[in-house]
This record gives sequence, structure tokens and C-alpha cells, in this order.
Amino acid sequence: MTATPVADALSAFRASGSPWLALPFFGGGQADAVAARVDARLAAGARVLPAPDRIFRALIETPLPAVRAVILGQDPYPTPGDANGLAFSFVGSGRLPASLKVILAEAGSDRAAGGDLTAWARQGVLLLNSALTVEAGKAGAHLRYGWAALTDEAVAAVSARPEPAVFLLWGAQARARAALIDTSRHGVFESGHPSPLNRARDFPGSDPFGRANRWLAEHGVRPIDWRLG
Repeated sequence: MTATPVADALSAFRASGSPWLALPFFGGGQADAVAARVDARLAAGARVLPAPDRIFRALIETPLPAVRAVILGQDPYPTPGDANGLAFSFVGSGRLPASLKVILAEAGSDRAAGGDLTAWARQGVLLLNSALTVEAGKAGAHLRYGWAALTDEAVAAVSARPEPAVFLLWGAQARARAALIDTSRHGVFESGHPSPLNRARDFPGSDPFGRANRWLAEHGVRPIDWRLG
């Protein structure tokens, strides 16, 4: 019998009763189709990251009612051991990724504390990638597998809530989703991508974390402690 670890992870997530399961992605067969496609790659010998039990971790750590902020990434780090299912979060043993160094510097966080952003997720920061899986050494390999529908629906679901939240949109892919957000109820702070390859260098100094916290406080929402460690 062929192993289906991603489909099994999806089944386990469904059994959790997460509020995110109300998204059409999980009820209309799309999640099953994406899981089957990723499982097919595994069966073909590809090394898929992160581990199956971490694929839905962003949704597990930050349930829909708890969301205070949204940060969107592209896909998990393609080096085995680096990703833990949260956008930009790093748990590897090597140097911090360049983009994450820039992010932590802007957040005023001590790099010595590492790059695991679980503390943010548990404060209500939805750290969601556009693709929840990737292949080792192949950044972007699963960007067209259908995961993007989940990201779009999650953004729209947060926007549809009456509770105010902030959206930190970095780079063209994330900023394209601004159209899904009701700006009469939520804060939207856009900037360039934190990658050093961004020639415009319009992320450093943009103060996304300070602006987000000021907006949250002004709207009666507890600010987020962006410091790690």
C-alpha cells in the first residue's frame, strides 16, 4: 500500500476541529487534491519539506479567532531541518537566512535568540506561506500546486471578521493580496520584501512592527511583543 503522509497530515488536521476548517479549501476537495499531488512527489522520491506533521502548523498555532496580525511568506526554506511550518521561521543549525536577519533587525530582536518565530504565532501572528510545502533544494517547487487558494481564503477570512487585525504585506506576492482586505476595519502596512536581493531596499526603516503595534493599540487590541528570547 502506498504511503500518503501528507493526506494523513490533512486528516489529522481535520480531526483537530480547527476553525480554519470552515474555509472552502478544506471542504470542496481542493485540500485533498493538493495533498495527493504532494504525496505523488514523495512517492516519486522527492524530499518534501517541512515534515508532514508541520505542514499545517501555521493554522494550528494561530486559530482564526486568535489572529491579531498576518505575515505572508512564499514557501518553506528548502534546506532540510530549517523550516518548521511558519513563514520565515528558522530552526536550522546554520546561519540565519538573510531575509530573516533583516526582519529581526527591524523588529529589534536579538539574533542570538535564534530564528524560531513560534512565539509570534502563539501571540496571534498568522505566519502563512503561499505554499505550505517545498522540495529540498528547489525553492518555489510547489507554488503552483494549489496551496495559494488556502492563503487567499485565510486572508479573506481574517478580513471578514469584525475584530480588527493588521496585515504586514512584504513584497509583490504578498502585496497583491491587499485587494482581499477590508481596509475600513483592518490595518494594512505594505513594504518591499526583506530580502537583501530587493534592490529598492524599501524594507529596512519601514517600521512595520512599530506601525502595526500602534495601530492595534489605537483599535483596542493588545500589541505584540516582537522580541525573541
